[in-house]
Amino acid sequence: MNTTYEYVATCLFGLESLLGEEIDALGYERIETIDGRVTFRGDMAAIARCNLWLRFAERVYIKMGSFRAATFAELFDGTNALPWEQWIAQDDAFPVKGHSIKSQLTSIPDCQSIVKKAVVNRLSDEYGVSWFKEEGVKYQIEFFILKDVATLMIDTSGTALHKRGYRPAAGVAPLRETLAAAMVKLSRPRDEVLLWDPFCGSGTIGIEAALMMTNTAPGLGRSFAAEEFYDIPEKIWVDAREEARAAVRQTDFEVYASDIDENMVNMARQNIRRADMGAHIKCFVRDATQIVKADRRATIVCNPPYGERLSTDAEVQRLYRAMGQCFTRLAPWQVYILSSVGDFERLYGRRADKVRTLYNGMIKCGFYQYFRNERRER
Repeated sequence: MNTTYEYVATCLFGLESLLGEEIDALGYERIETIDGRVTFRGDMAAIARCNLWLRFAERVYIKMGSFRAATFAELFDGTNALPWEQWIAQDDAFPVKGHSIKSQLTSIPDCQSIVKKAVVNRLSDEYGVSWFKEEGVKYQIEFFILKDVATLMIDTSGTALHKRGYRPAAGVAPLRETLAAAMVKLSRPRDEVLLWDPFCGSGTIGIEAALMMTNTAPGLGRSFAAEEFYDIPEKIWVDAREEARAAVRQTDFEVYASDIDENMVNMARQNIRRADMGAHIKCFVRDATQIVKADRRATIVCNPPYGERLSTDAEVQRLYRAMGQCFTRLAPWQVYILSSVGDFERLYGRRADKVRTLYNGMIKCGFYQYFRNERRER
């Protein structure tokens, strides 16, 4: 019988349900969902499969344990009681970082120091040494203290999972790949329906759409920290990658990625080439407010400027009004727009059929969804 482990997958706020559905689809058992993280059970192979396949996760952790930690003594004792020697060998590195929210232990440096001392104490008892070189494999330990309950974890991802590897450079206001994938998923993409991002920037939305519709695992082109872990057989990674390559599907799905800035279009083309999605994405220069409806079904998914890092408030207001006038003429095309501007619907000139709260980094945004054919003026 395979040993089961507990894992924690983290995500941007607002993506928890999408992440949970991905975990379900991989065949693992969800245990708990809170803001920004999903805890689940799986076998050891889940480490490889989840890192390769989770489109909406930022990291995948091995959960070592949870316990009450309202004091430094409780934090030390709880950490010391966990079986760190099951993963960390005598020469390995085990740095510590973490967060504390709504808890009595508020000093992160002090919590780091206590956790580090407790792990050292546990490993000292196990290996009979008092000093560790920490020159071997890196096991990044992370603590998360919420309402005086500490959860201790080991990071298996290394570089955050939103960094797929196809985008070494991005624009001034890059959209995180995981958020772009969520926007695409919520727009309900279909093989026969064109997806158009008229503010493509570095091409992220279009690339994520093509990866999703070809069923290409988002982590297939990169490596992960846990590939160095002694206790994870290499065969697990080989099998997971073979499974992912075999799952890629053929489709006629097509994306248009356009932008008014020729430099951004050139950058997007390079990223599309690195992602090997050129067969599905046409990238070109176009003013988003000058789109003319093609004789086909289409969905617009975009992340226009908010006035936060690009453009002034006045420019954004003019842009949104022009978008509303242009996009309304494209009916019955569906339109999905991410924006942090509070009065977006008034500027756009139409109330959304549905609005979902998403976070672009630390910026709270509305994902405005227009999917009904009728035109309803505000």
